[in-house]
Amino acid sequence: MTKEIIINHTSHETRVAVMDGGVLSELYHEREKSMRVVDNIYKGKVLNVLPGMDSAFVDIGTDQAAFLHIDDILPEDEILGKPVKKNGDKQQIAQLIKEGQDVLVQVSKGPIGTKGARITSHVSIPGRNLVYLPTSQTLGVSRQISQEKERERLRDVVERLRPENSGFIIRTVAEGHTEEDLHSDINYLVSIWGDILEKYKTLPAPSLLHSDLNVIFRTIRDLFSADIRKLVVDDKKQYQKVRQFVRSYLPRYSSIIENYVKPEPVFDHFGIENEIDRALGNKVWLRSGGHLVIDQTEALTAVDVNTGRFVGKESHEKTILRTNIEAAEEIVYQLQLRNIGGIIIIDFIDMETQQHRQMVYQTLKDRLRTDKARSKILQISEMGLVEMTRKRDRENLNRYLRDHCPYCEGSGQIKSSSTVSYEAFREVRRSCRRNTKGSIAVYLHSDVYRYIQHEEQEAVQSLEEEMGRSISFKSSDDLHHEQFELYEY
Repeated sequence: MTKEIIINHTSHETRVAVMDGGVLSELYHEREKSMRVVDNIYKGKVLNVLPGMDSAFVDIGTDQAAFLHIDDILPEDEILGKPVKKNGDKQQIAQLIKEGQDVLVQVSKGPIGTKGARITSHVSIPGRNLVYLPTSQTLGVSRQISQEKERERLRDVVERLRPENSGFIIRTVAEGHTEEDLHSDINYLVSIWGDILEKYKTLPAPSLLHSDLNVIFRTIRDLFSADIRKLVVDDKKQYQKVRQFVRSYLPRYSSIIENYVKPEPVFDHFGIENEIDRALGNKVWLRSGGHLVIDQTEALTAVDVNTGRFVGKESHEKTILRTNIEAAEEIVYQLQLRNIGGIIIIDFIDMETQQHRQMVYQTLKDRLRTDKARSKILQISEMGLVEMTRKRDRENLNRYLRDHCPYCEGSGQIKSSSTVSYEAFREVRRSCRRNTKGSIAVYLHSDVYRYIQHEEQEAVQSLEEEMGRSISFKSSDDLHHEQFELYEY
């Protein structure tokens, strides 16, 4: 299928949508006040070392301290290219890093929720055709390059050109490129690393040494290929910058860049806003009339599959099979679009035969092969449950675009009006036992007040008779739905 890249840019926010066959497949946000830090390289200062966790916390200049695990630590001399003697024994973290020490690190995973960024000493610098690994000697080739002859050619070229004691990963877009193209990429990436090392020697900690491209140019660098049909930019200045960038580095693609000038917002024109709204809801309708219910919690994401309005035209078992297969396809799409990671539990509709369970499982597995994020999936159980994990590398769409509800604090539920009413009645009784004289006024949210006026007048009258006091209920929209205030006078 052909792809399109749609860019919506304003002074405070940039959004990039990737359309695959007219369907939104990927969505990236970047806001001026919360810029992305993944792939940025810092000179950090170690705040504390935790031997019991084999980890350390490092100040890199962000709001939260970054997390550094022992497996991601390299000695400074090794990072700077100096010879290091290794004895083969596994070292303790206290031997590798100390409090107050300066370290050169790269953000491998951005902050998620209350957790700070995860960092590593194993630096990688992406270019157009190659990813440079200055602290490694790995030489890898993208699995998407399938022809063995081309893989060997690219590996031989890079092996011959790469600097000593450094590594590279050959990206998919390098397929068919000349030695000159690859040599140019290598020189560019090596020069970037040289600049980073110079800054590391001179700047104080914490300092930003290198930041990755912004979301627009990162998308062009990583996604531009022969299957991109057009790139649309709705901002004139950004359009000029994109055209200049592409003409300089990817001239063969300069003809597919368009400046969107219609009065209708570009994301509305391509139907992207509707897809974003759909991705923020917990119910997703399937083409057949069935639906998914997606519930995201701190610990895991649960996906429930339901037949909904779909009754089918054949047997009950075939109706269930069709709904589950359609759901498996939609689930992978939603995981990608919503950036859902961590533990995922999928509750498919119960199927009687092992053959049908295997068909649904295989559909899910085949779709996950096209997903860029690494995932592990277990066989579907007799109860129709699938357990899987998906690598979490950035904040999911729901958390990025939404805040917790101030009423329910993320639970999705609040106390009913009747529950709050009875809580207020109980508090009146407590008050009356403490003080037996005077009148009582109870202020409640307007919804609860209306409920009492319409449903609980007999209970109020009975309460007044029981307590022997005048009790009045009043409306106040200043109060939370679950709050009430009691005054005695």
